[in-house]
Amino acid sequence: MEARLYNQSGEEVGVIQISDYVFGIEPNVPVMHQAMERQRANARLGTHNTLGRGEVEGSTRKLYRQKGTGRARQGSIRAPHRKGGGIAHGPHPRKYTKAMPRKMRRLAVRSALSARYRDGAITFLDRLTFEKPRTKDMIAVLNALNLTGKTLIVLDQKDEYVRRSANNLPNVKTLLAHYLNVIDLLTHDHIVMLQAAVDVAQGYLDQPEHVVAAAGASEEEAS
Repeated sequence: MEARLYNQSGEEVGVIQISDYVFGIEPNVPVMHQAMERQRANARLGTHNTLGRGEVEGSTRKLYRQKGTGRARQGSIRAPHRKGGGIAHGPHPRKYTKAMPRKMRRLAVRSALSARYRDGAITFLDRLTFEKPRTKDMIAVLNALNLTGKTLIVLDQKDEYVRRSANNLPNVKTLLAHYLNVIDLLTHDHIVMLQAAVDVAQGYLDQPEHVVAAAGASEEEAS
């Protein structure tokens, strides 16, 4: 499958070959939803805590005698129904981590990439280079590509100049291709993928037989 390839000046410079298996499948919405729920759950710290009646400070003395006062019987000032008492059935520290098979995680990412590509939200860039970190240069690139709103820039490797150029822009985020995830792919208005980042993503998301075949062809050419 072919897609248009642009440079950072916004000019179309050719086409890029992308995998149907990564960018052209029918999105699996239930799996994407499950992946989002897992990612959000795994981001929770789970450090919430409350004190029960046995943990709050206070006397253990009975407030008044059991009978003869005409009032309702009371046992402890630390009871949950009293002001300053313990919390009944309150939350305690716990882990919210959810597991998900690797094949399902990758299916979710491929589904998200396919959905965004079908919507025209992905722009492929041949390269993105800056001589120094400069926010103004990043803004110029986004304007040249006519991108407004939340933008995700997918890189093949760490680039401090690009990262720092985007750091001061609240609606721009940089992400390595190895860390593609459903939430970032679905919550940004535009996705800019470098040509090298596409190769990285397809390297681990494409069908295993495609990767093996490509590796075999490379070995034959080398020999």
